[in-house]
Amino acid sequence: MSSVKFSYEKLERFCRDAFIKFGFTSEEAAQISDVLLLADLYGVKSHGTQRLVRYHKSIENGCTNPKAKPEIVFETPVSAVIDAHAAMGQLVSIFATNLAIKKAKEVGMAFVSVKNSNHFGIAGYYTKMALDAGMIGIAATNSESIMVHTNSREAVLGSNPIAFAMPAEPYPFWFDAATTVVPKGKLEVYHKADKELSDGWAVDETGAESHDAKRVLGCIDKKLGSGGILPVGGKSEDSGSHKGYGYSMICELLCSITSGGATSNHHVRAKGQPAGTCHSFIVIDPKIFGDPEEIKEHLSVFLEELRSAKRADENVPIYTHGEKEAISYKERMENGIDVDISTVSEMVNICNYLGMDSVQYLGDIDISEAKESTYEVSYKK
Repeated sequence: MSSVKFSYEKLERFCRDAFIKFGFTSEEAAQISDVLLLADLYGVKSHGTQRLVRYHKSIENGCTNPKAKPEIVFETPVSAVIDAHAAMGQLVSIFATNLAIKKAKEVGMAFVSVKNSNHFGIAGYYTKMALDAGMIGIAATNSESIMVHTNSREAVLGSNPIAFAMPAEPYPFWFDAATTVVPKGKLEVYHKADKELSDGWAVDETGAESHDAKRVLGCIDKKLGSGGILPVGGKSEDSGSHKGYGYSMICELLCSITSGGATSNHHVRAKGQPAGTCHSFIVIDPKIFGDPEEIKEHLSVFLEELRSAKRADENVPIYTHGEKEAISYKERMENGIDVDISTVSEMVNICNYLGMDSVQYLGDIDISEAKESTYEVSYKK
């Protein structure tokens, strides 16, 4: 058995109750769970329930403070800077996006940046919030240093994802991607599945290409000195490495530089200290360009032209960004979400740590095939 299928309702109940046990309010726990499970529903396994153990470690180490509240420390009619004070990344990001939406409704567009935060899940969750309000959304974040940028063998930049969403029919344009070839969470998924990394994904501490997920994860955690994941474009400028490097820098400028927060290479790893993660959220009301419905229709026509283009292989359809996620969402809501057995094992351990009945929440599951977690977390209170 490599995975277990759970209904959305069962996973939502487990996640919500676990975060309540970690010290969050019922409303906060529901918000965090919603961000995590949207990733699973969209098929983004790297940022869904498999990240629970990461959040457990962050809370246990005191890097994430369940009682912290975000504070607006600078504000204009079109902008704001928020100090998260080590709050859960999802919560401060929902707060910041709602503020950006409110300002955009009043003045047409808004830019809100955040400092002293933690991992916020999928960037696309916050652009979807803008979509649901009928607006254009852009979200970005920096992260711990994992990117080995062009001509380097040391990770200085983060995976630094950026997301963009704009209303359209029958599917909105919804793009969310790391500026590294893959995010760290993908390496964790491959480690759990005992799969080799693909060519052009990562390098070890010597700068040589590596296919060993555990080894590269060790590099990222500073256990081996250097090494990490390559930028979009790979290792060489000939293959476009400088482009991913530049995209990552743009995210850094939008997040840490505008907020006055920590750049990726200055994220704190010490117990009791916030990671220092920075985010940015831009919301634009399409009304500032004319009739929103005409703009939406214009994009809808163009996206359909992309889907209807001549195919390289008639058996392989052409998708536009966000279409696969919409299809995945419907399928998983109807048929359940597959969770890797090693992630299930971590969930069982979290149940034991929090005093929750794992059989009641997850069922009586054989986890003997599970791999050891890459996160060093105590499961004893």
